[in-house]
Amino acid sequence: MFRNIALGMTITLAMALTAPVAIAQQKHHVSYDTPATQTVYTQQHVIDVGDIPGHQARLFEIRRTYGGDAPMINGSKLKEQWTRGMSDYIDNNGPALIYNVWILENGDKFFVRTSLVAQSSGDGKLTNMTSGVITGGTGSLARIRGIISSHGPSEPKAGVNANQTDIDYWME
Repeated sequence: MFRNIALGMTITLAMALTAPVAIAQQKHHVSYDTPATQTVYTQQHVIDVGDIPGHQARLFEIRRTYGGDAPMINGSKLKEQWTRGMSDYIDNNGPALIYNVWILENGDKFFVRTSLVAQSSGDGKLTNMTSGVITGGTGSLARIRGIISSHGPSEPKAGVNANQTDIDYWME
């Protein structure tokens, strides 16, 4: 009898200890489009590498702003996103390393590191695909974690950039 009671208490305790973890790691999915009209290249610095024609190293910064129909993250609307990156393109084909800061209307932020692959579609235009991880946050997002992916057209020389973004996040 004592054995059954001890077993029951052990199972109850295990359930009680793991329940908050399951609740805390509830996953959320957000998907949205950011048109080129909400996106501005604030700076770009391009250096010709010199080894083969069209090979350029580039530092860039992009600011995206969101209005009244902005996506919601953890109960607050997305206000803006800053993207800072380094690309290594040959005729608009190649990789880039990207760092992002998403800022919510309540002032909370979260941070993302992504890898990008660009593929030229001709005439200075390219299609980009990114994938990365949420590395942390501030305020109510201090324990945020997750995965982000995006894709869209870009024309760096013309300052045009748009994308479709998917965010899967949870709180640890």
